[in-house]
Amino acid sequence: MPAILEVEGVSKSIGDLQLLKQVSFSIEEGDKTGLIAANGTGKTTLLNILAGEESHDSGAYRFLPGKKIGYLTQEPQLDASKSILEAIFDVNNPSLDLIKEYEVAVEKNNIKKIEELSVCIDNEKLWDYESRIQQLLSQLGISNFQQKINELSGGQKKRIALAAMLIDEPDFIILDEPTNHLDVHAITWLEDYLQRSKVTLLMVTHDRYFLDRVCNDIIEIDLQKIYRYKGNYSYFLRKRAERIEQQMAEVSKAENLLRKETEWMRRMPKARGTKAKYRMENFYQLKDKAAQKRNEEKVKINVGGKRLGKKILVAKHLDFFWDGDCYLKDFSYTFNPYEKIGILGANGSGKSTFLDIVTQKLTPAAGAIETGETIKFGYYRQDGLHFDEKMKVLDALTEIAETVKLSDGTIITASQFLNHFLFPPARQYDYIYKLSGGEKRRLYLCSVLMQSPNFLILDEPTNDLDIATLEVLEEYLQDFSGCVLIVSHDRYFLDELVDHVFVFNGTGMVKDYPGNYTQYIEWSEKQKKTAGKIKEGLKPKISKPQKSQNKLTYSERLEYEQLEKEIEGLTTQKSQLEDQLNSGELSNDQIIDASKQIGELLSEIELKELRWFELAEKLDE
Repeated sequence: MPAILEVEGVSKSIGDLQLLKQVSFSIEEGDKTGLIAANGTGKTTLLNILAGEESHDSGAYRFLPGKKIGYLTQEPQLDASKSILEAIFDVNNPSLDLIKEYEVAVEKNNIKKIEELSVCIDNEKLWDYESRIQQLLSQLGISNFQQKINELSGGQKKRIALAAMLIDEPDFIILDEPTNHLDVHAITWLEDYLQRSKVTLLMVTHDRYFLDRVCNDIIEIDLQKIYRYKGNYSYFLRKRAERIEQQMAEVSKAENLLRKETEWMRRMPKARGTKAKYRMENFYQLKDKAAQKRNEEKVKINVGGKRLGKKILVAKHLDFFWDGDCYLKDFSYTFNPYEKIGILGANGSGKSTFLDIVTQKLTPAAGAIETGETIKFGYYRQDGLHFDEKMKVLDALTEIAETVKLSDGTIITASQFLNHFLFPPARQYDYIYKLSGGEKRRLYLCSVLMQSPNFLILDEPTNDLDIATLEVLEEYLQDFSGCVLIVSHDRYFLDELVDHVFVFNGTGMVKDYPGNYTQYIEWSEKQKKTAGKIKEGLKPKISKPQKSQNKLTYSERLEYEQLEKEIEGLTTQKSQLEDQLNSGELSNDQIIDASKQIGELLSEIELKELRWFELAEKLDE
């Protein structure tokens, strides 16, 4: 069977920078391929070329004829003045074009055209197309289909672009950082969809769990060479380590031989014989091989910020409202030294707002933030990337500080700091406008860390960073001698770093759970299974001494039992609405109404389950 995609010798340069050099590979139908390479090495450029969005200098690529190609870019462009449904219908899609053509024919009462197009719509089974779009949007957590694009968050826009691509049912999907701006619910939905789907996939992502669970094939571009690994991300890591170990052994051998041959070259520079010429050629080959030595060693850097005092930061009874919605309700917390906290919640649940309140960029409606005298914030914002593009990389950092003191007293230069965060000396003298999006993000990260903060606040720090940078950042944060507060959709990143998580439910309630992301999810799933028993009419069986019942007051015990009944009833209502939504029998207005009701029921169930869990925990104590 021929490959669905063949890439042969594709090259691309921008000015004097060669991004892609003789790139060749093929992808078989059904493969789910992850593309891994460092920031600034042409990953997005290659995807743009394959999607027909960008030209290439030389080489060729071809898709199997008749195959539909879908492309989700990092930052999808949607018409801000249109509603969600209008924006999706505005996408270049043959099925949607057919429906729009039919609607024009109906408006003009062109009977012949209507009959002709009706046959086409029958053949393509498109009469329920709009309903299918609405169902897909509902599955992605979008319920208000008439909402304007300019009112949406980045994550909501990404989900709409994703729905617009998937509804066309492409045979080959190209995804560039698909998890950026998505919340964890949307990421897991997409993960499940791609695992089940027979679609062929090529994607770039920094999300290591996503790569591991979705991909069965990895293409790595390393030093402008292609390496192929037929397995998931975990398999790639093992095989890449073996490859590098072998390469380093070959380089070491070449270095030893080169020392001998260099001595011979000094003694016999004018040798003319065949054997001597062969030996001279071999010398230059050895020289090239020895030059391939790579520095895989990780040097630990822990910037020494101002020492934390006894009082760090205290949040007291915080309330925050915006445009009639409640984002924080009576939130209180005393931050402890050296703790690392992850923040979880759906898009629009108030996570970034909370960070702005903590750093006092926003004022709460009620309550107060008290900070210790020694606190120095380092705030990495999603929208914080502001550099003079005409500056050189090193100059941008030396404007902040020429040197930085590490926790062990060592002083390093800005150049050494940049080198640790994967900016080699040559790259440090490039102008910022020459950097890729990921490299600019990495430079912004360095600019925050160079200020020697002792309380780091990171809002989606993993967006646009490559995996190598994430590993450096993870190691840096693990050794960081201060507090860290992280909003991130990157589950692997959170698992590596955080001690506990704040979970935002979208109605102002924030719950603190011990452990990392996966531990929270495991606990949550366990609780849902218990709640599932309630749905089946079974009460959770808790084996405990009778005296533990006394831990609930009489009114709390009545509330506990009443909550079980209410959750069961609400869950039944939600299931009935979901069955109706998936039946394909609802009108557009009915779909909109059902989607809104499901959203309201989910919020109500979540609130009641949270209270039920609180009471259940009290019983378990």
